[in-house]
Amino acid sequence: MGQITLSQANAIIAGAFAKGAEARLNPLSVVVTDAGGHLIAFQRQDGASFGRAQIATGKAAGALAIGASSRRLGVMAEERPWFLGAFTASAPHPVIPAAGGVIVVDASGAFLGAVGVTGDTSDNDEAAALAGIAAAGLKAQG
Repeated sequence: MGQITLSQANAIIAGAFAKGAEARLNPLSVVVTDAGGHLIAFQRQDGASFGRAQIATGKAAGALAIGASSRRLGVMAEERPWFLGAFTASAPHPVIPAAGGVIVVDASGAFLGAVGVTGDTSDNDEAAALAGIAAAGLKAQG
């Protein structure tokens, strides 16, 4: 199985920040993790609050933990809050149930890692994550 390199992680972050600038989003924070949810790279734009690292990591790790984007976690929180509460209490990494966490896959669909973005609306965070993944020449889970 492959992995996201530091160079690719930095390209993802730069691409997400470029999308944020283009769309005039609030200051973003972007984390890139490996397939186990472990940090590869993180950057926080000027003006972003200090808690954004934990939020971005929680979005990325949550996506990896359930095998789908963190948007799905948000739906689960509405549909089955008792289940999500139990899941987050037992998860090895913090989990944030909101859009902005996207899984990065290889050509066969195997997980390479994830991207978590926070700072604007959840929909805009997710759009920035997707733009960053594309800018690095990688593929988001479909």
